[in-house]
Amino acid sequence: MELFASGDHALFQWFNRGVVNPVFDVLMPILSGNPLFKPGLAVLALGLWWKGGRRGVCCALMLAATLALGETGTGILKRTFGRPRPYATHPETRMLAGKGLNASMPSGHAAIWAGAAMVAATYFPRSRRVMVPLAAGVGISRMYVGVHYPSDVVAGWAWGAFYGWCVPRVFEAAWQTVGTRWFPLWHRRFPSVIRVAPVATEAVPESDAAALDGHWRRLTWVAIGGLLAARLGYLASAVIGLSEDEAYQWLWSKHLDLSYYSKPPFIAYAQWIGTSIWGDRELGVRFLAPVLSAATAWGLSGFVARLAGWRPAFFLVAILTSMPLLSVGSVILTVDALTVAFWTLALVAGWRALEEDSTGWWAVVGLGLVGTFLSKYFSPFLILGFAAYFWIHPPARNHLRRPGPWLALAMNAAATLPVLLWNARHDWITLTHLQQRGSLDQRWTFRPQFLPELLGATLGLMNPVFFLGVAMALLGFWRWRRVDAAAAAPRNGPAVGPQAAAAVIAIDPIRRRAIEYVLCFGLPVAGFYLLYTLRSRVQPNWVATAFAPLAVFAVLWWEARHREGARAPARLLRWGIALGLPLVVLLHETNLILKLTGQSLPVAIEPLVRVRGHREAAEVVRVERDRLLKEGRPVLVVADHYGWAGQLSFYLDGPGPVASRTPTVSVLESDRPRNQIWFWPEHRYSGRSGLSVLYVHPEARPGLPKGWESRFESITDLGVREVAYRGRVFHRLHLYACRNQR
Repeated sequence: MELFASGDHALFQWFNRGVVNPVFDVLMPILSGNPLFKPGLAVLALGLWWKGGRRGVCCALMLAATLALGETGTGILKRTFGRPRPYATHPETRMLAGKGLNASMPSGHAAIWAGAAMVAATYFPRSRRVMVPLAAGVGISRMYVGVHYPSDVVAGWAWGAFYGWCVPRVFEAAWQTVGTRWFPLWHRRFPSVIRVAPVATEAVPESDAAALDGHWRRLTWVAIGGLLAARLGYLASAVIGLSEDEAYQWLWSKHLDLSYYSKPPFIAYAQWIGTSIWGDRELGVRFLAPVLSAATAWGLSGFVARLAGWRPAFFLVAILTSMPLLSVGSVILTVDALTVAFWTLALVAGWRALEEDSTGWWAVVGLGLVGTFLSKYFSPFLILGFAAYFWIHPPARNHLRRPGPWLALAMNAAATLPVLLWNARHDWITLTHLQQRGSLDQRWTFRPQFLPELLGATLGLMNPVFFLGVAMALLGFWRWRRVDAAAAAPRNGPAVGPQAAAAVIAIDPIRRRAIEYVLCFGLPVAGFYLLYTLRSRVQPNWVATAFAPLAVFAVLWWEARHREGARAPARLLRWGIALGLPLVVLLHETNLILKLTGQSLPVAIEPLVRVRGHREAAEVVRVERDRLLKEGRPVLVVADHYGWAGQLSFYLDGPGPVASRTPTVSVLESDRPRNQIWFWPEHRYSGRSGLSVLYVHPEARPGLPKGWESRFESITDLGVREVAYRGRVFHRLHLYACRNQR
């Protein structure tokens, strides 16, 4: 081994110092880390997807899978070998590039380009003339700039070539097995994912139409199951930490109750279920988020499939996945994730109850109302949706003469009892909080400046292309209804021409009722908050329950237009997914931006700043807390905000102190309730003489609370501590050591 290491170092020295010349000094850093390389590769993959035909699409998909799996495997190998970079052990190394953040063996750059070259050669053999020299040049450049040994580069080439060769062939074997069994019609037309060639086939006969619909059904289920598995894996990897609300509500799950200061109780019970299964870690806290997201996609896809078939149902799942707000809600467990799931349950069950006149389905609607109310007090919007449908569709009012709707309302009324009982014992504090949250305790003032803010946020969170698609569908449906009404009741002769008459019969009555039905659950929520934002600022997530019904509406409308031969549906779908899926991936892991461009996002616009750096912040606080403990007095960490109290409770000492009612973290006390922690006596620190406090608050907020100078024997300003994540400062905390409370 010593001989190998000596030879490896000697060869490294030759590449790093022996062949130095001005041309290489310019060329090698470009090959080693040109920020345009990876974006260029992404653009190439996009071009293959868009214009490369079947072979290009397969190549683009295999490139994406190869690079994603290879990146993960390379990271595991680096951690396994743990080999230091050359400059770490040889200070004389000539450096022409930035220092890597991880270990040296194998070279990730060499692996990426070798893998890409292998995939490209699989589909386009002539690409070897470009890709192989490029991969070789990248590997050599990593030695020249001083960041990898020759053995690292050779290992990277070998590893990249291996997984670049394996990935397409693994998918090929899977397609030969799964395709022949589950998708025989598609397999007949597309027999290989490697040897891609057009296969002449006749149009699918009517006898195979049901089988083709079954193909789309199985593909939809595979997509939902695959997304569930991917999201659970993402959570298990702990790529992101808890948000403030999640950590705060994790504290609630250790104090189960009938209701809470600002929210109904279901979020606490949801976290209790997850942590009971997986323990007090990120996966446990968020476990139900991907599960509920999968259930929502399953319910809505089944709803669409009954009306229009499984092909549009599959595309609905793709659309929901490409909406940033709903995708983020599938891995972050907040009250919105619960509300959207129960909202969907009520919506889908309500349609079945109306169509089948079933009291049993109305009972399921009642469960949806109960869940929606106990998640976010949103059941009045659901009731408003049903009322709107009864109003616009008179035949549906016959259901009001039967027990079903009243059973659902009675179940919702029963769900209010625990919230009312808790609030009656706590001076109706939730009502006070909601009034303040919605600015209802202030005089009405016209404030149009908030409207563009809400529209802009909704545009981004829904996906701009799908936002446009929904808007166009609403306009088209409104025009269609006008033509339909004119054709149904002409006053003076024919009211519509041949084209308009054709449009009238393009949508069958059941689908028309379904379109009107889902709009009753999407438009009232969106309309209410659009109007309310003229009075007060509205948070974009408040409109989350409108996204799924509006997506269902748009799919049903555009599917009808597609059957008429319109090109707009396919274009909107293609562009929406092409924009949305990469955006969703980047929102889940913004470090990919650094890998793609060589530059990190500025912290000011970093979307994951709220879910990163808190573990590191807890470590900063732990160091100072332990120093105070050495002085022999009990120490309590007191945070300025309930969110930070939750974060520090979770990451500082874990569930033990919280569950045993001996917390080591509390929140700043106040003369009246400002958060749920106020109601837990064990978190109070006033009157505990001899106690030392480590006070933590964000740098931007005021310093010590009023009167604390006389409250403690001594107070030491420990200054502002910067909390960095991967070299970027994500948080700043001002710490005070307050000793010996009087």
